[in-house]
Amino acid sequence: MNHIATVLLTAALVVVLALLAAAAAGTLARIDGATYPTALMRGATTFAAVLTLAAAVTGALAQFIG
Repeated sequence: MNHIATVLLTAALVVVLALLAAAAAGTLARIDGATYPTALMRGATTFAAVLTLAAAVTGALAQFIG
């Protein structure tokens, strides 16, 4: 498999997983009684946290590989 294709596929997978986590967090917040803006902010915070965690893990793994 081409290296660029692998990187793009992995990036797309991370974004999809971040979107799923954000949707779950927003839904759980809404079920818990939060207003729509609050639930949206919790989802957005979760989305950003997942992307930040993925970037941190990638940076840590890059130090060992390269």
